Amino acid sequence: MKVVILAGGKGRRLEPYTTLLPKPLMPVGEYPILEIILRQLKYYGFNEVILAVGHLAELIQAYFGKGEKLGIKIDYAFEPFPMGTVGPLKLIREKLNDSPFIVMNGDVLTDLDFKEFMDFHINSGGVLTVGVKKRRVNIDFGVADLSGNVIVNYREKPTFDFWVSMGVYIFEPPILNYIPENRRFDFPDLVQKLIENGEKIAAYLYDGFWLDIGREEDMKRAQYEFESRKDSLLK
Repeated sequence: MKVVILAGGKGRRLEPYTTLLPKPLMPVGEYPILEIILRQLKYYGFNEVILAVGHLAELIQAYFGKGEKLGIKIDYAFEPFPMGTVGPLKLIREKLNDSPFIVMNGDVLTDLDFKEFMDFHINSGGVLTVGVKKRRVNIDFGVADLSGNVIVNYREKPTFDFWVSMGVYIFEPPILNYIPENRRFDFPDLVQKLIENGEKIAAYLYDGFWLDIGREEDMKRAQYEFESRKDSLLK
């Protein structure tokens, strides 16, 4: 089973750390975050991985090679320019045309069971499955609901719940036909195209641990969470 990991971004929210080190090599505990992900994927039976790389690609390639150290097969897709979150898939479409495959960000710390995720997708009948996690957002202000210039409701420091994307997806190969050639194309653009064309998009509601480590405060939290959850995160 194949996985594409998006590892080409510049990680601007983590600068200056990512000026010299690509975000997928940022350490969580004693391991780069990408190594934790690769170990998990191998554990759940996903042994063919394509890394879509761009920024400081040579460092990622030097560290992981062809996957010999981890016992998996690693290939690379090199972005000629920043192609967004799904644009790089068009570069490797001939390698992804035989079965559903996982697409995920290279900075996700989670205890997701990837095999169970794939089983859900297959049973859903959708062309795309999006892993989603409920996140609670606290607003530190009084919020006024307006009708024109009249306040019709007022809530002091309300809390809202949202289902947010985990940055982990499963694609059916025909989706690649919706991705344009040789230009930047992001995941929200793809979702809108699928909806407009009446395609079914399934949501995998996840209630386990998940953390996107795109910001400095998330990196700090990741260190703590990794130590307390090492048994479930490190495969």
